[in-house]
Amino acid sequence: MDTFGLYVVTWNVATAEPPDDVNSLLQLNSPKKPDLYVIGLQEVKAAPLKFVTDLAFEDSWSHVFMNTLAPLGYIKVSSIRMQGLLLLFFSKLEHAPFIRDIQVTYTRTGLYGYWGNKGGVSIRLSFYGHMLCFLNCHLTAHMNYASQRVDDFEYILDAQTFDTKNTPRILDHKVVFWFGDLNFRIEDHGMLFVRNCITSQRFNLLWPKDQLTMMKQKEATLQKFEEGPLDFQPTYKFDLHSDDYDTSGKKRKPAWCDRILWRVKPKSSPTEEFPIKLSQEYYTSKMEYGISDHKPVIGIFHLELKKMYETPLVQVSAEGEWSADFDALITYSLLQSFPSSAWDWIGLYKVGFKSVSDYITYTWVKDDQVSFSDQLFQVYVNKDEIPVLGGECVLCYYSSSLQCIVGISQPFKVSNILLLYFVYK
Repeated sequence: MDTFGLYVVTWNVATAEPPDDVNSLLQLNSPKKPDLYVIGLQEVKAAPLKFVTDLAFEDSWSHVFMNTLAPLGYIKVSSIRMQGLLLLFFSKLEHAPFIRDIQVTYTRTGLYGYWGNKGGVSIRLSFYGHMLCFLNCHLTAHMNYASQRVDDFEYILDAQTFDTKNTPRILDHKVVFWFGDLNFRIEDHGMLFVRNCITSQRFNLLWPKDQLTMMKQKEATLQKFEEGPLDFQPTYKFDLHSDDYDTSGKKRKPAWCDRILWRVKPKSSPTEEFPIKLSQEYYTSKMEYGISDHKPVIGIFHLELKKMYETPLVQVSAEGEWSADFDALITYSLLQSFPSSAWDWIGLYKVGFKSVSDYITYTWVKDDQVSFSDQLFQVYVNKDEIPVLGGECVLCYYSSSLQCIVGISQPFKVSNILLLYFVYK
């Protein structure tokens, strides 16, 4: 059994632009970094012109997370956006060839299903052969709509399907994470009692009247999900740039709107060959961020599993010296059978690249092929495509049918021909 660290963030950002520094949000000063980051945002600014621009060039929130995590060896594996809902999945580069079968989908629940201001977005994938699904939701607001929130959640579970035989629905996956601005409130108690409990940190006195806790007692679907103890103060609603709860005329009652829950599918048999275990290490809010009327919530998990495979599908390597002075050769071999196609390509990336699309150049594995045998294939890269300034690089084989990276080379150096020119001159 191998253990992996998984770090989940949910934050309703209330249309704010991202802060310059998200180190504390991601706990980057921690000595042990997680293997995976999953970041779910709600109410990302989605004005028509900005939304179109974001779709074309990536939104500002994706940029800040990519710019922060890429230098630490993470890449953005997948993402999905539905108006204000954004879900990002990051992985340490070493795991990328073992993250496969990636699919994304979304469901609108706003305005009777016609508007995407409310609803859910999900990413599902295979991690070392184990099927995981991450669902980021923004559910109906206001105190009196607890039942509607449950109905919307069940509708999302029913509506979202994936193009696969074994896990066509969310609850078919081995592990499901459900998080977001779920908008459940604290019933019955008056404002004074709620605030006194918060001030004295007697949060447990509020738990029995938390709507999600109450609904779990009578809704079978919710009983399938677990949640850590709410040992942190309610995350809504705050004055901006402040730790003070709402002082406006509405004076909203504090509530744990922002939540992270999970479900591990029951074992198919007591002697299941590839079991999976999940435990939560930490569940809290990040009070230092004040750009929104919600505080972000984080959950840190340990995912323990037995790998179903440990070999990438493709082995790829750079041949000889690389520089912009001459064409270069790439050698690759297929270590396992998979549905390769003429649309597969190999990308050249700087070490510390941000995502699959962050390549310097790429070559088609079939069109640019120069030789092959039963075991080895070679493709060339035109010298005009190789960066003049050089640097530390890697090669990644991308499978168009699997929609993911299936092989990564060892890092290698591309020579800086300008530097060589000046040295020799």
